[in-house]
Amino acid sequence: MDPRSAARRFADTWQHGWTHHDVEAILTLYADDAVHTSMPFRPPHRGKHAIADYIRWSFEDETDPHVTFATPLVDGDRAAIEFRVTTAAGDLAGCVFVRFDADGLAVDTRDYWHTGQD
Repeated sequence: MDPRSAARRFADTWQHGWTHHDVEAILTLYADDAVHTSMPFRPPHRGKHAIADYIRWSFEDETDPHVTFATPLVDGDRAAIEFRVTTAAGDLAGCVFVRFDADGLAVDTRDYWHTGQD
């Protein structure tokens, strides 16, 4: 899969998956041995199982999110994708950086995000 298609699929699937808390749909985006880092000083989540645990934990206290992902910026096998989430508890804005393998699966992802208060 070409990286632009992989990046668009990543953004669309995450947007829908996050909105509906569909962890299984999101996991289809990742290679089995993918590594995800959420925020720069947290330890990485290694492998699909650890990534699934992190996503489930992230969704735990969240209700009725409104999620949007921007059009990905793609260079080679990498993409940067901004996202925004609005919930009753507050807002979150961030960016995910993704590296894809030849099959279009994410092998390395890294998030930077910030929460806002009303």
